Amino acid sequence: MEQGDANRHNLYVELQKYGQVGDHERTLKIANKILHSFPQDAKAFHVRIYSLIHLSRFEDVLLAFKKHPDLGQSLEFEKAYAMYRLNKIKEALEVLEAVRDPPLKVTELKAQVYYRLERFQECFDAYREVIKLTDDDFDDERQTNLAAIVVNLCANGKDQEMPRFTSDTYELAYNEACHLIAKGKYSDAEKKLKYAEKVCRDAFDDDAPVEEIDEELNIIKLQQAYVYHVQGREKEALQIYSSILKKKPNDIALLAVANNNIVAINRDQNLFDSKKKMKATINEATQLKLTASQKRTVSINNCLLNIYTNQGDHALAICDDLMTKHPEAKETAVLMKAAVLMREGKAEEARKLLEKVGKEAPSIGLKMCLAKVQLLLLEGMLWEARKELATLDDDSLFKPGIVSALVTLYLEVGEPEQAAKLFEKAVSWNQKNKTVGDLSALWRQAADFHLRSGKPQVAANSLEELLKMNSRDVITLARLIIAYAQFDTEKANRLSKELPHLVDLTPNIDAGALESSSWMMGLKAIKKAAKVDPVQQTPGTPNVSAKKKKSRRRKRLPKNYDPNVDPDPERWLPKRERSTFKKKKDRRNKEVGKGTQGGSAHAADQYDITKMASGSLKKEVTTSPISEVRQSQQLRKAQQKKKKKGKR
Repeated sequence: MEQGDANRHNLYVELQKYGQVGDHERTLKIANKILHSFPQDAKAFHVRIYSLIHLSRFEDVLLAFKKHPDLGQSLEFEKAYAMYRLNKIKEALEVLEAVRDPPLKVTELKAQVYYRLERFQECFDAYREVIKLTDDDFDDERQTNLAAIVVNLCANGKDQEMPRFTSDTYELAYNEACHLIAKGKYSDAEKKLKYAEKVCRDAFDDDAPVEEIDEELNIIKLQQAYVYHVQGREKEALQIYSSILKKKPNDIALLAVANNNIVAINRDQNLFDSKKKMKATINEATQLKLTASQKRTVSINNCLLNIYTNQGDHALAICDDLMTKHPEAKETAVLMKAAVLMREGKAEEARKLLEKVGKEAPSIGLKMCLAKVQLLLLEGMLWEARKELATLDDDSLFKPGIVSALVTLYLEVGEPEQAAKLFEKAVSWNQKNKTVGDLSALWRQAADFHLRSGKPQVAANSLEELLKMNSRDVITLARLIIAYAQFDTEKANRLSKELPHLVDLTPNIDAGALESSSWMMGLKAIKKAAKVDPVQQTPGTPNVSAKKKKSRRRKRLPKNYDPNVDPDPERWLPKRERSTFKKKKDRRNKEVGKGTQGGSAHAADQYDITKMASGSLKKEVTTSPISEVRQSQQLRKAQQKKKKKGKR
């Protein structure tokens, strides 16, 4: 054996030793030594790729394949797996599809790639094939993945039933609950999620850390909160969302969903908090973990949040990006864009946008037309709104909701004749086309309108259609008789025989008792009559009901009451009208004069011209009345002070 072969043999012995114990760092070092001495050694290259994958150094894996392309021809699975882990999904699929006669591990990885590309039907077919041909310890995980694929198929509108599985894990129960949610069975989903939570808790040992258990339960709790959310139980949902965020789980996709759903609950409230949560949701790392439908929902909520915060330019940019990346959300994006333009006072531009999109996409033309009508109504342009609705085709125009809106507009603008014609056309068109659905409201409203408008023949047609839907409707039959009585009395008489007898309509009413009752005297008289005991008294027994009951209310007498003294005759008069009050008022105001305010009687005589001698009018007054009053006040205060000092 040559020296080089001996070194290689020793290195392989060492490589096998470290490989058996799973020491991937040392196996990588030894594989690199072998490749350094023997660059074309395929086994060492394989060990190197294997060790790099176990160490999660996927970039180095791709560099190794790039450096030694000839050695990696049989390692397509490892190369595709490294691309898959680096989110290079399309490149991974190209590598896998180039494999001829792929083994099961390649088919399983291809199924995972289909799932990430959201090609769920191909993913479902691939997984079903793998499950049929494998029987190992990973069977439970494959069944869980298959259940997740079925959930996504249902969420995308395909009615896919959940297969029957042999395993009973909490992951599988969780996916089955998601399947029920996709079908709208929220009550059943709530029960299934509680069962999944119980199974999850039982799967852990008693001494397991609480943080580890919570990490597994978070996704189940999040789905429970969503079930509460869609059922209108927003307080319970918000409480769970907030508790999940406080725990700070490692799953960033879980955090993004919780933040987004809290923003949806807040709506136009707590905008500052919503802004922070939305910022944490739309970062690049989080977007990689979300599905296309989740990204679309987040973008819509972000746009609405910007509308609430009056950031119109940012909202318009999000709408344009939404139409580019998610064409299926074009309708929502256009409506939000029109709302932004309307808020900015660009009503004409908003209407043109809706009209343009309605022509480009006829499938959403009706919704765009109704949105345009809504904008016209907000501006008070009733005639233009009426004209816009009238231009719809017959399939849309004669729908009950459109007919109702257009009739209201006709009546509002003063065109009742057009409203009557519209009802006639709607009735005849639906009769001719045999429209499927509940049109009872349309027939009823049309009949009432035509009866009020003096067109009993047209009203009779609507009532006949209504009677076909429910032949036992007595009210409709009575209205039909009223309509026929105005132009065909014979038919009205014939139909009147079909009306049920009064006894059949009111089997539990006693006409005699009703006539003899005191219902005309009012509700109190009826209650009093109901309290009377109708049992006859036997002779010789006293009538107990005739005795008057003694009043249990205590008589309240005034304080210091003396029965020997007559009460005050003025006790019911107000105090200001009593004689005692008047005397106090006269005594209190005895010294008040009627002259100048604040003047004394002596000063009043001085200024009384009748008591002055001719030519004796004084030009100066030595002491003014105000000063006299002040002097008297000062004297009074001094006397009061002396009295206080004496008391002390």
